[in-house]
Amino acid sequence: MSTRVLARTALLAAAYAAITVVLAPISYGPVQVRVSEALTLLPYFWGPWAAVGLWLGCIIANSWGGFGLLDVVLGCGLTLAAGLLTARMPSLGWAAVPPILLNALGVPIILVLMLDVPYWVTVLYVGFGQVLAVGVLGVPLAAALARRGLLTRDGQGWGRSGHP
Repeated sequence: MSTRVLARTALLAAAYAAITVVLAPISYGPVQVRVSEALTLLPYFWGPWAAVGLWLGCIIANSWGGFGLLDVVLGCGLTLAAGLLTARMPSLGWAAVPPILLNALGVPIILVLMLDVPYWVTVLYVGFGQVLAVGVLGVPLAAALARRGLLTRDGQGWGRSGHP
């Protein structure tokens, strides 16, 4: 791993963690809209290294979230899996599917075990939050940045100008 890729990975991890923690009141729990999940589309453009950055950011964020080791391990594992799948998607629209589905179906398992909430109701709440963060916020933002050449599917994370 080059120094450049390592730096980009660290920046993505920091951005994911910071957004999640700053917006903590809506980032954790059975009813959540984790705005940082809009970043889960970046592996589609930047490749699998971005999934690692998201995973590291999720570890930091979930360590602050109060749901313990189960959330850090399982929740962050979902983020890593979703990112790796997103990197392999054929289009931006399809890239939104792994983070939405994996989190909508997986995060409620953690919440059921930690809070004793009903699974399927929590699937709906978490799924709705994921659709808002990834689909309503992330996809249009990523599409707009791609149209302007600021996001390219080059595996490097740089647009035409060579700047992040």
